[in-house]
Order: sequence, then C-alpha cells, then structure tokens
Amino acid sequence: MKHLLFVLAAFLVPYIGAAQKKTVSLDDINKNYSFYARSVRGLKSMNDGIHFTTLEKGKRVEKFVYASGDKAGTIINLEELENCPIESLQGYEFNANETKLLLYTNSESIYRHSFKANYYVYDIERKELEALSDSGKQQIATFSPNGEMVAFVRDNNLFLKKLKFGTESAITSDGEFNKIINGAPDWVYEEEFGYNQAYDWSANSEEVAFVRFDESNVREYSFPVYQASHPNNEANALYPDQYKFKYPKAGQDNSVVSVHVFNIKNRTTKTMNIGTETDIYIPRVRFTKEGGKLGIMRMNRHQNQLDLMIANTASGVANTVFTHRNEYYIESDVLDNLQFLEDGKHFVYVGEMDGYNHIYLYTMAGRQVAQITKGEWDVTEYLGYNAKNRMFYYQAAAKSPMRREVYAVRSDGKKSMTFSTQKGTNSAAFSKGFKYYINYFSNVNTPTLVTLHDGKGKQIRVLEENEALKKRLEYFDISPKEFFSFTTSEGVELNGWMVKPLNFDASRQYPVLMTQYSGPNSQSVRDRWGIGWEQYLAANDYMVVCIDPRGTGARGEAFRKCTYMKLGKLESDDQIEGAKYLASLDYVDGKRIGIYGWSFGGFMSSLCLSKSDVFKVGIAVAPVTNWRYYDSVYTERYMRRPRENANGYDTNSPINHVENLSGRLFLIHGTADDNVHFQNVMEYVDRLVQADKQFDLFVYPNRNHFIRGGNAYSHLFKMKADYLFKNL
Repeated sequence: MKHLLFVLAAFLVPYIGAAQKKTVSLDDINKNYSFYARSVRGLKSMNDGIHFTTLEKGKRVEKFVYASGDKAGTIINLEELENCPIESLQGYEFNANETKLLLYTNSESIYRHSFKANYYVYDIERKELEALSDSGKQQIATFSPNGEMVAFVRDNNLFLKKLKFGTESAITSDGEFNKIINGAPDWVYEEEFGYNQAYDWSANSEEVAFVRFDESNVREYSFPVYQASHPNNEANALYPDQYKFKYPKAGQDNSVVSVHVFNIKNRTTKTMNIGTETDIYIPRVRFTKEGGKLGIMRMNRHQNQLDLMIANTASGVANTVFTHRNEYYIESDVLDNLQFLEDGKHFVYVGEMDGYNHIYLYTMAGRQVAQITKGEWDVTEYLGYNAKNRMFYYQAAAKSPMRREVYAVRSDGKKSMTFSTQKGTNSAAFSKGFKYYINYFSNVNTPTLVTLHDGKGKQIRVLEENEALKKRLEYFDISPKEFFSFTTSEGVELNGWMVKPLNFDASRQYPVLMTQYSGPNSQSVRDRWGIGWEQYLAANDYMVVCIDPRGTGARGEAFRKCTYMKLGKLESDDQIEGAKYLASLDYVDGKRIGIYGWSFGGFMSSLCLSKSDVFKVGIAVAPVTNWRYYDSVYTERYMRRPRENANGYDTNSPINHVENLSGRLFLIHGTADDNVHFQNVMEYVDRLVQADKQFDLFVYPNRNHFIRGGNAYSHLFKMKADYLFKNL
C-alpha cells in the first residue's frame, strides 16, 4: 500500500542569487528538485567482488574497480555495434559466468513492480546482440544458472528460449488474461507480497518451478479511462473506455494457486502436492541448493502461519520442515529473508520469535541451530551471510527506533562488527564475497553521504557528498527539523518531529498541520535527509508536525501489532492525543490544527475528523474510507475477514461516522487508482451528502494512486497549500 556510478540526477543547478536568503517555494520542491540529494545507485558487483558495472547514459555497460574507481573496460557500447536494433538500454543482468548479458528496453509498466519490455541477449566475447523473441514483448526474463537458456513470461504463459539452438518453446499454454497466469503473480500478490516473478530455476538448470494463478473466481474491478492527457487517449474522446482487472476485496475469493515443476529434458510438468486446502497463499517458490528439492512458502488465509515446505520435484511430495506461527500476523518482509545457504545444509530466517525481529539459523530439516541476533531492538534488513568468516550482515534500529546502523555478527555470537559510525540512517550494499561495501548515510541535517569501505569497515574513498546541494542550501532559509516525544493519557510514549515557522517567535501562536501516514510497520519519524513541502508551509508561517502512532515500526512486536483487528482506532487516538499535546504548547494556536495524509494517511485524516473536534481542517488524498473496499491480502493480514471481524471493520471506517464529521474536509482522488479505488471517495461522498455535511472534493482524471503525469503532482501540492491558507 503498499526500491555508475549512475548518479540519480536531480536536475540540479546551483542556485546563484542575491546575498539575501530565499524561502522555499513549491517549485523548488516539485519542479526544480532543489533539495533532492544525489546518490550512487545501479552498481552491480561482479563475481570477483573487486569490480562492479554500471549502466551509463542508457548506451554503455561499463566496468570499474571498487578500490580506485578506475574504469576497467566496457562490456557493451550500443554506439559501437553495427546495425544495432536498439537505441537505449533500461536494465541488464549477467549470466552466472559473466559471458552474456540480458538487456531490456521499451518497457511498459503494468502494476507497481511488473512491466513488459523488449529483451535482448548479448554475447560479450562475440559482440553479438540478438532479440530474445520476435513474438511480442516479454516479462521477467532470467538466465538459467548455466547461462544456456532464458525463461520468460508473455501473455500469462511461461516460455523457454534455448540460446545455443535459437529455439523458443512454451512451458505452459493455458494462460489467459483475467483468468490464468503462469509464472507471474496476480495484482494482489504483486502489490502486497512485493514481487513480480513467480518462477525459479533449479541450480542445475534442469527444472523450472512456477506458481499458477487461477483468477477465474476473482471478481473484476473496472474504472473508466477518459481521453485526458499524459497520455492522451484519443480513441476515448467521445466514449470513455473501461479498464478491467481482477481485484479481490477483503473477504472475497482469491486466486487458487498451485505449484508446478517443468523438467526441461523430458518436457514434462509435475504438480507439487501442497495440501488439499486451496484458500491459501504461495507467495514464493525457491529451489534449494540440492537438485530436485524445491522450497515452497505457504501461508494460511489469516497470514499468521508460514510453512516452509520442501518438495521432491520428481514425485511431487512436499513435506513441511519449518512453521512460524504468530498470535497476530506475519509481515511479508520475511519472504525474501528466508534464504538457503550455499552449504546446502542450512537456511536463514528473520522473524519475530521473541517479540523483536531477529535472525535465526536452521538446518534444512527445520531444527533451530542458533538465534543469531538478540536484544530489545529490531533487525530492519538482512544483508547476507559470508561463509568464509561465518558472519551475518544486517541493518538494525539497535540504538534508537529513529535511526539505523549496519552490523555483522559471527554465527557463534563470539565476534561482532559495527560498520556505522555516524548517527542517523545508514544502509549498506556489499560486493560479492563481502570484500567491499558502499555505505549510504544521512540525517535530518546532512544530505546523503556515500562512501566506499573495505570489508573491515575502513573508508577507502567518498563517492558522493552532495557538495553542490550543501552549497545551494546556503542560499535558502530552512527551518530545522526538531525531534520530540510526549506521553499520551494512556501512558504511551510517541515520537515526532516538528518544523517551526521561519523567524519563529515563542511569544506568538501558530497554526499547525499534522502530516502522517500511520500505517502498520511504517515509519515517518526518522533521522534521515528530506526536505518537502513542510518548508514551504514554514515559510508561510505554519508549523508542521509528524507523529508516529502505535502500530508503526522499529519498536518491537508489541508496539507494532497492538492495532490488530482494529486498524485505525489506536492510530487515530494517538493522532488526536498528539493534537491535544500540541494545543497545550504556548506557541500553538489550538483552534487552528489540521491533519493531512495520503492513502492510509488519508484514511486517518478522514477518521480523525469524525472522532474529535480538535482539528479545524483535514486533507485526505486517496483515502481508504471503508476497509471492506480494500484488497484481501493487506486488509485481512491486519483485520481478518469482514465476517470474522465486522465490528473491527465498521467501527473504524470513516464512511460509518459521517454524522460526527467536524472541521473542513478536503477529499482528493485519481479516477484510475487501481490500488485504493475511487469507489472509496464516491461512496463516502454520498454518505456525507445524506448526512448534510459540507466538504470539498477534487478529482484527477486517469491518475493512479500516485497522481503523477504532466502537471498533476505540482498542481496537487499547490492546491493543498492554497486550501490550508484559506481554511486553517
């Protein structure tokens, strides 16, 4: 509800102006990207761990030396290829022995993660470029481990290309739009389980395992597509088209999933026996390091039990070797953190077994060998395992929930390393073999600092320190972001940040906008770089505050999951408590407090205006107004099904509390939102009208959940700011 030195261009030109500092404008934020920190992205470590590659200007894949940054060669240069059929590259992957590249171009987005594109295979030694297929764009193409084949999805079917012979064959043939999908997830799996590839190669390149999604009983959702612009749908000038896709709402039928393994030599497909229950999820399939053994992750509909099954691909028999049961639910981030180690004897799991998120080591039979990390803090990202020194690498919020550090610990717990020395938010990308790593650091006062280190933590060189941005900041009046905490009437300590108006005068009273997201396991109060429209509001005499309520992340399972079965209740209670706390401050005008949010945050804004009269204004962008309208996987993870928890759904949905609405509510939504449907606002509007409640509404034609395209995003922020200036 929902991741070069190719440097993220910020289209930044150092501001040169008068000696007097200027205030932040909305154009500085949304058009000029004046405060966007440059970074270093897109580096791919090579097998030796000494070199990396990057995509340069969409034309070249270049090879560099980690230690010096010196260029070591060019892998491919489109401008040097004779009769090159493509003009630019968007992405690439090496095969296992780095003799070939799989390239793609002309991508078309499907949903959040998925896209289709034209893929090409490039033989590095021969300098030969060949289209993967001439029968239409492909999805999620991947090399076989031996580099001799490529699997891909097209038109909901899985295909195999044998590079040596140039032959293309279908692994499946029953794929059909809005009915059967092979090898790629359906909409709700992609959105809520966070991936776009539902197949895997065996390590010996002899088999391909895939998940088959039968969407036949999943109901369709549709929305009109107007002519509009960006893009301009000329064919819809007089009569809007209808876009239809399968979307399971809470409590409704999901896809029926099954797991199959295709044997390439025999050209046979075997169905794995994953049990007789069909109302389940299979969010990942992943081959073990042992031939003929497939790992299958199975979750129940409540998502409070995760089973790791190991299937014999010849017989189809699958046995459960590991089960994680939770009183509440299991978050989807565990799925990519279940990793089979190269020794073929162990796997790693990162989960909440003792009330905090920690790393565990298991045998392939499911016996726990060790709890690798311990403490009253959360591991926030698993970064890998180095078999040579038996060290596990990870990011954690060990010192404060508002900060992040990078660590390593040996499997026996007798040795540990800290890779982060600066206070703020740190993340790391390690080279293969853990010989080097790139550290990304920032805090509220420091734009992104990117440094290269050796495997022991010694800094080798600075890759990006954002000197141009630091210089540019000298020309702007910026109000510092200040962290604070307070204790609610229920005795709960909450963290927040505030940005005070420029030229703040403690003897005055200021209006306040509370901005928040508040969703499960999210976190908006973090010590990291970021300048947004809060600075524009501060320049216009408004104070901006953000508070993370109960249910948010990095504070352990009890804090994170206390909102279970009553999504919105405690979070809105805490935002209201936050508003009352702010109203008690001498420099806050308690009669001029507003609340703003997008998506889950929009749900909160709407709900808060019906639970308290402390807010004068609420702005809700793309809000959920009734949890019955939202998708099955996300909603049921936190609420179970409506028939099991009707009171939890109805008591905490804004649509059921319109008669209590106070303050001025501004609703904003895109008509083509495939995530939080426009239905949420339309049904809410009708209830508000019937309750004789006045409100404001703005609609963006053909815009999805992010309201991007053309001038829409800039228009949105100007409109929101103007609304606050008039009403708060």
